[in-house]
Amino acid sequence: MRLGVVCGVLAVLLAGAVAPAAAAPAASEPVHDYAKAIRETVWVDLGRDGDGDGRSDRVAADIIRPGDTAARVPVIMDASPYYSCCGRGNESELKSYDSAGKPVKFPLFYDNYFVPRGYAVVLVDLAGTNRSAGCADVGGPSDVDSARMVIDWLNGRATGYSAKTGGSAVTAGWTTGNVGMIGKSYDGTIANGVAATGVAGLKTIVPISAISSWYDYYRSDGATFGFNPDGLARTVEARNSGQNCSAQNQALAAGATANGDYGPLWAARDYAASARNVRASVLLSHGVNDLNVKTIHFGQWWAGLAVEKKIWLAQTGHVDPFDYRRAGWVDLLHRWFDHYLLGIDNGVQNGPQASVERQPDQWADQSAYPAAGAVATTLRPGASGTLGTSPASGTASFTDNPSAGEDTWVTNPGSAALTYSTGALPSDVQVSGTPSITVTATPSTSSARLSALLVDLGAATIRNFAGSGEGIKTGTSENCWGSSTTGDDACYRITSADVKKVNYTILSRGWADLANYASLSQERPLTPGTAYTMTFRLASTDHIVPRGHALALIIGGTDGSFLSGPAQPGRVTLDLARTSASVPLAGVVPAAATHPAATGGAFVPSAGRADLR
Repeated sequence: MRLGVVCGVLAVLLAGAVAPAAAAPAASEPVHDYAKAIRETVWVDLGRDGDGDGRSDRVAADIIRPGDTAARVPVIMDASPYYSCCGRGNESELKSYDSAGKPVKFPLFYDNYFVPRGYAVVLVDLAGTNRSAGCADVGGPSDVDSARMVIDWLNGRATGYSAKTGGSAVTAGWTTGNVGMIGKSYDGTIANGVAATGVAGLKTIVPISAISSWYDYYRSDGATFGFNPDGLARTVEARNSGQNCSAQNQALAAGATANGDYGPLWAARDYAASARNVRASVLLSHGVNDLNVKTIHFGQWWAGLAVEKKIWLAQTGHVDPFDYRRAGWVDLLHRWFDHYLLGIDNGVQNGPQASVERQPDQWADQSAYPAAGAVATTLRPGASGTLGTSPASGTASFTDNPSAGEDTWVTNPGSAALTYSTGALPSDVQVSGTPSITVTATPSTSSARLSALLVDLGAATIRNFAGSGEGIKTGTSENCWGSSTTGDDACYRITSADVKKVNYTILSRGWADLANYASLSQERPLTPGTAYTMTFRLASTDHIVPRGHALALIIGGTDGSFLSGPAQPGRVTLDLARTSASVPLAGVVPAAATHPAATGGAFVPSAGRADLR
């Protein structure tokens, strides 16, 4: 035995006989050469023929993975319909390919940042979009299977091919099979839908401003927002490979009934109803002023989850956290994926469950969402315009005016809406969770819409969520997040908060068709002069009404900012003794108070959009 070896053995014996184990990594590091990454496309068989061409549909999965290691790697996946028609991110990036069809541009920073750290990134074209066969079914089985079957392929349970038709079978021996799905809007919605299937191998999802029930994107408790899923399908199919999707689009149009009833088409796209099937952890982000994917989506999804989860709530509209809290978001994603996909014990799952933007760029962590101290509190409108916890009596009426909207109701309601207020609050009150309202209403005609708002009456500086950037401004300088190559750089324009001074803030909204008072599945004819009782939800939120401000409840008919009006708008009378709001509150609301008039400075939000980017 050589002297060096003897001395080494002796040293170990003197130290206690066992050499210390290597320390576990605290974080993945950018040790892989991005320029040497493998870029390829695999077409995964869905086992269905959505476009009716007589062949099983195959979806394109564009893959980028480290090329300088034999070790198996986990996968970050973004499944989207927007890679050729509309673009991803604040800069609307599209996929690009070289002359041989090999992927060059992978939209967003995920590949630039995570591939050097030992991850693969897989961007899936949903069926019927870009290079995938089939047809889009807007959140239905084909959309969900477009991603689910790729996860199955990554775990050896489905077949992938080297070409869209024909070709040879391809396996994924390079991956551990651990998958994390991420995406904003439609993309995050697909992550929700796939997670709700409980598919094995999906370890975590990061839904950003995502839908949890497509019914609640197009309808609200029987009321309609005036657009339908077949329009979105035609948009995302516009640059597919030429397949004819008219039959699928007609089925979407027929299933989305104009009367706002909840039917089979919507049930097949209701992921919140299956939230208990989710086995993946969830890192969720949403803007509390998102009027596109309205906040009821995150509230009902969050409430149904029984997994490790965290949430970020911004003052923005429909905005990615990469564009309102960039450095913090990238750091959190890095730790989140390291923990759930690489198994690094970094503690990211511990600590505060929620982070909420209280003022532009001012964030507060809280132990839970809804806030730990929030209690469902019954607030009752009084005949004199008060809002408090005391029982009320009497009646009050409004005349439906579909040409008026919520901001008119706040500043100058006239006869179109009823306003009830707590008056100036003696201390801060936090609204945290999903409110609801129960009304007993007597219509003067055979059709009636109902709308309700919770409003913070008081001056504030907030993000300008109604502006073109929905709360952000995009500059001209850039910062970079990862490695770059020709055709795929890691640099993005720097954003900042777009702010506005207001005299009131609408913190929650809800809408309903009174004809659905007994069932969302089947509206019933209304008899003029007959009282009907209906409960409907308002939007999920987390908002502090400061001391000195007032919390107001406004009730009206058709909110023209969002809804289609009824066939016969008329007068609606409320029985105040049987009308109340259930509001999750932390803090004390007076039993009754005098309503202060709202002061000008109307802030007009954009109406809901049929655009999920």
